[in-house]
Amino acid sequence: MAAERHQAGLKILEKLTTDAYQIQEQVLEEILNRNAGTEYLRGFLNGQCDKQLFKKNVPIVTYDDIEPYIHRIANGESSDILLAEPVTGFYRSTGTSGGQPKLIPSTAEKDKGALFQTLKESVMNKHFGDLDKAGKSMQLLFTKQEIETPSGLPATPATTSIFKDSGFRNIVARLYTSPIETILCSDNNQSMYCQLLVGLIQRDEVGSVGSSFASTMLRAIKFIEDHWKELCYNIKTGHLSNRINDSGCKNALSLFMKPNPDLADSIENICGCKSWEGIIRKLWPKAKYIGTITTGIMSQYTAALDFYSGGLPLVSSAYVCSEAMCGINLEPLSKPADVSYTFLPNMAYFEFLPVKKDCLTKFLDQVQFNGVAHQESKEMMSSIEAIEPVDLVNVEPGQCYELVVTTFAGLYRYKVGDILMATGFYNNAPQFQFVERQNVILSIDAEKTSEVDLLRAVTKAKALLDPLGFLLTGYTSYADTLSTPGHYILFWELKTKESNDMKEPDPKIMVECCSSVEESLNYTYRMYRKETIIAPLELRVVKQGTFDALMDYYVSQGASMNQYKGPSCIKSKEAIKILDSRVMGKFFSAETQF
Repeated sequence: MAAERHQAGLKILEKLTTDAYQIQEQVLEEILNRNAGTEYLRGFLNGQCDKQLFKKNVPIVTYDDIEPYIHRIANGESSDILLAEPVTGFYRSTGTSGGQPKLIPSTAEKDKGALFQTLKESVMNKHFGDLDKAGKSMQLLFTKQEIETPSGLPATPATTSIFKDSGFRNIVARLYTSPIETILCSDNNQSMYCQLLVGLIQRDEVGSVGSSFASTMLRAIKFIEDHWKELCYNIKTGHLSNRINDSGCKNALSLFMKPNPDLADSIENICGCKSWEGIIRKLWPKAKYIGTITTGIMSQYTAALDFYSGGLPLVSSAYVCSEAMCGINLEPLSKPADVSYTFLPNMAYFEFLPVKKDCLTKFLDQVQFNGVAHQESKEMMSSIEAIEPVDLVNVEPGQCYELVVTTFAGLYRYKVGDILMATGFYNNAPQFQFVERQNVILSIDAEKTSEVDLLRAVTKAKALLDPLGFLLTGYTSYADTLSTPGHYILFWELKTKESNDMKEPDPKIMVECCSSVEESLNYTYRMYRKETIIAPLELRVVKQGTFDALMDYYVSQGASMNQYKGPSCIKSKEAIKILDSRVMGKFFSAETQF
């Protein structure tokens, strides 16, 4: 039955991607037929359902533009001010990838989610064989307690909504090592401990391991590193640690806790080795892959995961955001840097705003800042004309775009904030690489350093540490504009490959890292450094566990651990205090003549 379902899924995928244009037209038509009479769309369409009028009159918006409508629904007004179908709750974004948490309307419609999951599973089975026979997935899953709006509607992260659904409860025992009680546990540390414990107890039944994002997977490895002796003692004695006081976790684990000295000894021998290179494959020898998102800002963790993976492929299977399910990776064995997501035309109506990144860079490079006032250069940049969006099937490979979605749940021409690059087509459906989040930048003056610019510079600089046996396990940044002149500050957390002990990095090498980062930044930054408009870049090395503490802070502020994406640029003063309190060394770039 499973094989037939997956074959059917592949056939559906072929039809969807072949008929991409027609399906997109149908999707927009259906959305307008449903919602043209809402207060929001009436203001632009006067009740008409014409698609061309929609594209001409309905503006492209950000969350700030529609937030008043969402707050009115959250406060008790009828949802038909924004969409015809009743709003059953809100998906709450984490806000850690650049900005405040958002409330995205959700409805009772679940068919698209089920189909998306089936199509994703069909692709995975095509490449890895029958995963139902390969064993369970030790997928680390976490939930966040929902909040309630004044109207009584729940607001929760999208993943939490999925995990609390009865449909998920019906399949979790068959597909995953983690009991549902451990996933729903509100204490992330207890949840992590129990999920890893049952994952180790069932290590010979595990066909894959993973988490939503690579940062959480690395945190799990660090967690095992800190607690493996205690975990082994639990397995050896059949007694759960007193640290676990959550009743749901205790009851669920009681079904697994039986003395198993041989298993405990095997795990002790693996974890007791000097080097943890390949630890994931050693602990779960039958696993076929590591399922976790390693694209975009998560690519900073691929080197560390490669070290721990033992050669297991890192699989980023899908591109999903709080606003919409978008695309599936049809080549899951692709290297993280080569992953493209094929957009599914039935999930939402997609438009794409061309982003003239290359043109803008060339434009800035041609500006002679010694002869042009800063204000004048800013005015020249702002004079670049606005660009019209293109439809899904009309994107051009090699071009970068900002994603715009129109959904069945009340988002109309909504800018998601993700920058994607079109890489090609599968049949008639385009494929995209995730590039970066829009507007996650560092800036002191008129220069702008994007998320991807910073990632590229850090990746090049950290290569200087590779011969010394260091792993970069996390980084972030902020622009210090209080000093005169202002300067960029980077925080790096380092770890040695051969032990859990942290040795001091060579100050000379760290200064070289600072200079390497600066040399990799854009022309504008380098010119401003030369003119001392920007002071030398500062690199602060922090103690191990600092980025875990940063994650804990954001989770305490409402972020979901399951959806947490470590920010590449910090804006929170409290978060900066956490980082500064754990600094173990400060280094500055040399006075380089650019």
